[in-house]
Amino acid sequence: MRVLFLGTGTSHGVPAIGCDCAVCSSTDPRDRRLRPSIYLECDDDTRVLVDTSPDLRTQALTHGIRRVDAICLTHAHADHIMGLDDVRRFNAMSGKAMPIYGRADALDDIHRIFHYAFEVGKPAAGGVPDLQLVPVDGPFAIGGQTVVPVPIAHGRATILGFRVGRFAYLTDCSAVPESSFALLNGLDTLVIDALRHQPHPTHFTVAEAIEAARRIGAARTYLTHIAHDLRHAATSATLPPGVALAYDGLRLDVPAA
Repeated sequence: MRVLFLGTGTSHGVPAIGCDCAVCSSTDPRDRRLRPSIYLECDDDTRVLVDTSPDLRTQALTHGIRRVDAICLTHAHADHIMGLDDVRRFNAMSGKAMPIYGRADALDDIHRIFHYAFEVGKPAAGGVPDLQLVPVDGPFAIGGQTVVPVPIAHGRATILGFRVGRFAYLTDCSAVPESSFALLNGLDTLVIDALRHQPHPTHFTVAEAIEAARRIGAARTYLTHIAHDLRHAATSATLPPGVALAYDGLRLDVPAA
């Protein structure tokens, strides 16, 4: 499987509007972070998008993404869903509805926020996205891939991370419930939230993410959902072996076994 990081930033993105800090002013392209999302290219030719950030159109054009077979939704906060209307271009190219897999409460929010996509008599000529909402509460299949939803805490809310094979993606995470650690055994690659060094009520700090990664025990860990508090080069120099900052455009190969 190949993993493409479409966005590794926070809900503000980096640079943040009106900010002149060292990271927002940096010329290092790894310090420019769109809103969080990844794209999975599986060996059975399945293509999966995780979340539809407000930057989805830019992300798809930048990386030449022309096909999405399904979308896995971590939760329904704006920085993870507000690109959903752009899914209609993938509908037009495939001629099919787009399956959206997620928790029932998150899909209820999608139905409410994008109500026009579900109205009887909606325009039939591509004016609205064609979405098929699929609630999940356990492992499910996309193409030939088994996807395991991993419940995690995002502050007081429960949201989903996802595991596919030996890869897991846990964005917007402030705690991993004890029962979810068992779903993360035997990973090659872990991607986990690490907002900044200072504590935050709904996100891991860098130190907290490293500790969770140590317990999970993946061969390699990449940190994502990164605020403008962390400069890529300087932060990378302080990370332990096997841990790295992700960045927009990073591509990883994950072995099947």
